Amino acid sequence: MSDHDDVCVLLPTMNEAETVARVVTDFRDAGFEEVLVIDGGSTDETRSIAREAGARVVEQSGRGKGQAVREAVRDHVAAPYVLMADADATYDADDAAAMLDPLFEGEADHVIGNRFADMRPGAMTRLNRIGNRLINLAFRAIHREGYRDILSGYRAFTRESFLRLHLTADGFGIETEMAVECVKNRVSVAVVPVTYRERPGGSATNLHPIRDGGVIFLELYRKAKTNNPLFYFGSAGAAATAAGLGMGAFVLYRYLAFGISHNVIAVGAVGATILGIQLLVFGFLADMIHSLHREQIARYERVIGGEAAEGPSVADGDGPAVEADGSTEANRPRSASGSELADDAGRDGRGD
Repeated sequence: MSDHDDVCVLLPTMNEAETVARVVTDFRDAGFEEVLVIDGGSTDETRSIAREAGARVVEQSGRGKGQAVREAVRDHVAAPYVLMADADATYDADDAAAMLDPLFEGEADHVIGNRFADMRPGAMTRLNRIGNRLINLAFRAIHREGYRDILSGYRAFTRESFLRLHLTADGFGIETEMAVECVKNRVSVAVVPVTYRERPGGSATNLHPIRDGGVIFLELYRKAKTNNPLFYFGSAGAAATAAGLGMGAFVLYRYLAFGISHNVIAVGAVGATILGIQLLVFGFLADMIHSLHREQIARYERVIGGEAAEGPSVADGDGPAVEADGSTEANRPRSASGSELADDAGRDGRGD
């Protein structure tokens, strides 16, 4: 009997034949019987090697890491807890217990492994390190949470909390999107220090720093639309206003200094300035609506939580049960469905 029968180790793979056996074996030796490898169509021997090492192997129906993770958790995982890692042997199975402890103790529903806490020499190039730092700073500025390492592929989460997230990213943006959705849906997050090692020789990374970094930055900005609308619309408004004022200053200078008028540029300057101011105003209004919406959701959850905590009903003869405040079972929400209603409220407030 394993100590972790309620945990599924999830390993998304794509041409990881050099390392997948080592990773599967390490997690099984650490006490995890359920190791699921979801493969994105590897052209090497990844799937057969993973099966020989003792993993359950599924080939994903689509493409990309994000699609693989969504499909695996939704269709192939039955365990209440999921421990997700990369199959490139950069993460340490010995850190699994620390990753899972916040879930088991009820301290968090989602755990992120912080690679920067113990990053071994050669584990990350200078370019990747700078890019990671910039992305984490952007995440903190845009989404107002500091998770230290939002691009970490070492995650642990409850299956229930994962299904509450509205995830659409297909590629490496899945980690960023999970972090943003945790903020949006107020999923409790813990950050745990983990060891991050250099990829073993012979294995090649599937990450393209420039391309994937650009995708991640775009994902951060796109998600700000429903999580921080003031930043989303305000930044575009500020840029448009600055461009309009700049063009206007150029037109004015040319007219005063040389008597030359630039009518087309002047029209563009006025249009850009008006558009920018409108976007700024819209950003402030959207932020006010967003804040009010969050307050309403929080109030609703407190009410539902209070109803769920109330004592049993007092029977009034053979009629419907009468509550302490005089309401009946027929005209008040059922306390047994309080958590479901709260989840519905969270889903209604997700935006895109």
